[in-house]
Amino acid sequence: MRLLVIGGSVFLGRTFVQEALRRGWEVTTFNRGRTQSDPEGVHAVRGDRENEADLARLAEAGPWDAIVDVCGYVPRVVGASVEALAGSASTYLFISSINARPGWPAEPVDETSPRHESSPDAGPDDGDYGKLKVGCEMAVEQGFPGRTLIVEPGLIIGPHDRARRLTWWLRRAAEGGRMVAPGGPEREMQLIDARDLAIFGLDRIEAEDSGDYLVSGTPANTTWGEFLGACVAETGGKAEPVWVDDAVLTEHEVAVWELPLWSPEKGDLSAVWKPSSAKAVAAGLCCRPVAESIHDTAVWLFGEGGLDEAFGEARTGREARGITPERERALLAAADAAQAG
Repeated sequence: MRLLVIGGSVFLGRTFVQEALRRGWEVTTFNRGRTQSDPEGVHAVRGDRENEADLARLAEAGPWDAIVDVCGYVPRVVGASVEALAGSASTYLFISSINARPGWPAEPVDETSPRHESSPDAGPDDGDYGKLKVGCEMAVEQGFPGRTLIVEPGLIIGPHDRARRLTWWLRRAAEGGRMVAPGGPEREMQLIDARDLAIFGLDRIEAEDSGDYLVSGTPANTTWGEFLGACVAETGGKAEPVWVDDAVLTEHEVAVWELPLWSPEKGDLSAVWKPSSAKAVAAGLCCRPVAESIHDTAVWLFGEGGLDEAFGEARTGREARGITPERERALLAAADAAQAG
C-alpha cells in the first residue's frame, strides 16, 4: 500500500505513519518540517497546504492508495488540498473530532447524531472548532464522493501526546505529595489510544471502507481512580490522591479542563464520557487497556527528550495546562475543611 499522510510528524499523524511503516507500507508525509522531524523511513515532501504550488508539487509525488489528513481545521484550506489531490488517491481518511456533534458533551452521541451546520467553503472565522471540523468533513466528502472515511475521535492519549492531558497528570504524580484528585474514584471515563485509532483507520483503508466512525474508546474503559492510580504507580508511588468533590472545585472556580480531563458531572457536561463507539467496535476497533497506554506514555515522557517534546518551554512548570501549586494547596485546604465540617 502507498499512503500519504498530511502532517505525519506529531502525535496522531506520527502514530499513523509508524503503524503504516510497521505494516510495510510505502509512506509519504507532507508538512512544513517546522515542528519536529518525520519518522525514519518516510518520503518527506516539504510544503504548506495553503500554497497552491506546493499542493501541485505534492500531487506529482503520487499516486497513493489512500490519504490520511490529521491536520485539517479550516474547510476552505482542506477543500484546496482535496481539489489538488482528488485524482491522486482512492481513499481520503479525514481526522475530524467528536466536537462535530453539537449534542456532545451534554448527551450521548453516535454517528446518527446531528452534525453542526457548516459549509465546505468556510473560512477560519466562520465558526468554532466543531463547526469548522464539519465543514472540513463536507469538503472531503464533496471532493472524494463515496471514497471518504471520516473518523471523529474522542479524547486521545498515548506516547508523543502534546495535548498535555495524561502527560500533565503523570508529571504531577511524579512531583509527589498530596495531589488534588477531581470528582470521585468511581467516576467512569472513556479514552482512546492513538495507536488503536491508527490501527483502526488503516484497517478500514485496507478494507476499502467508507463512511463515518465515532472512535472514542470502549465504554467505561477506566475510572478516575484507576486512571490516577496508574499515574501514581508509573511514577514511583510518591503522590497521594486526595479526592475533591465537584462542588468544592466549582465553588473555587476551577474551570472545565483546568484540571486536565475533568469537568463537573452535570448539565451540559453530563455525558462527556458517554459517546458510543459501537459502530467502530463492530467494524473491528480494539482498544488496549488504559493502564497499558499510561505505562507506555510514562516510558516515553520520562525518557530522553520526552518532557521537551510534550511540554516544550513549559517543561519545568505547570504553566501550559492545569493548576498551579499554590492553587492546588488552596483546593486541598478547602477539601480538608469540607471533610472536617
